Amino acid sequence: MAYQLKEEMSKPERFSSGHRMCAGCGAPLAVRAVLRALEPEDKAAIVSATGCLQASTFPYPYTAWEDSFLHSAFENAGASIGGVETAYRALKKRGKVKGNYKCIAFGGDGGTYDIGFQSLSGALERGHDFVYVCYDNEAYMNTGIQRSSSTSRFADTSTSPAGKVVPGKLQNKKNLTDVVIAHNIPYVAQTTFMGNFRDLHQKARKAVYTPGPAFMNILAPCPRGWRYETQDLMKICKLAADTCFWPMFEVEEGKWRLTYEPKKKLAIEEYLKPQGRFKHMFKPENQWMIEAFQTEVDRKWQDILTRCQ
Repeated sequence: MAYQLKEEMSKPERFSSGHRMCAGCGAPLAVRAVLRALEPEDKAAIVSATGCLQASTFPYPYTAWEDSFLHSAFENAGASIGGVETAYRALKKRGKVKGNYKCIAFGGDGGTYDIGFQSLSGALERGHDFVYVCYDNEAYMNTGIQRSSSTSRFADTSTSPAGKVVPGKLQNKKNLTDVVIAHNIPYVAQTTFMGNFRDLHQKARKAVYTPGPAFMNILAPCPRGWRYETQDLMKICKLAADTCFWPMFEVEEGKWRLTYEPKKKLAIEEYLKPQGRFKHMFKPENQWMIEAFQTEVDRKWQDILTRCQ
């Protein structure tokens, strides 16, 4: 089926405006894009781990969610969505639930890469029919911009401050998408916000309607933590893809496929420059940081190209 942006955008809104997420934040865009994958006649049972998304869209007694919503703790979103999916199947079998429900969980990198990984891994291994969406903003933004295992190397955060002794975060970013792929689940995708949202919308539909567990890792920049101008959200995401910092690909039943390859691969400086968290890297004495960052990006990109071939 040919992709039609107008048709996608005209679907009923399942995530209402007026929520308390920051201007220029990637998380609400990720939610809206994923929920547009649902057919109008289908319903959703949604779980959200503690984080910016949960705190800003469900301050009791108000909600921005049009579908059923459950707030889970940081550490158990995977277990929660697995329980919801199991209960739904049992009730459906007994004829106590009408209509079709799709089970979808959302979590930031703190609740996915770190604290909630054990429950996510277990739910993936058990084979529940659900989609887990990580909106990756590369830090614990909700509690003060602390580093996570998803934070890029050299990034300046409140717990990895860049100074004369420590150059920001010392470790490379964890490759969670690869870790999830190792679970041998039916569908895994990595994407972000590009142009007309085609890549994200098509992957979301595959994730929602592929039987069994599916996982989407969506780069979702944070204006406060990354320190960019709010209107530059899409620009940052485009640069992430064009520098190959954030490869766009999917793994469907074990088959790797690259979904976006820039015509001209840009130097990593183009992605780093607009972000205040990397400002210290552009001091003359810190040129080695940019070189090290570029080397790691190139290594991962070549690995992706090899796998997708």
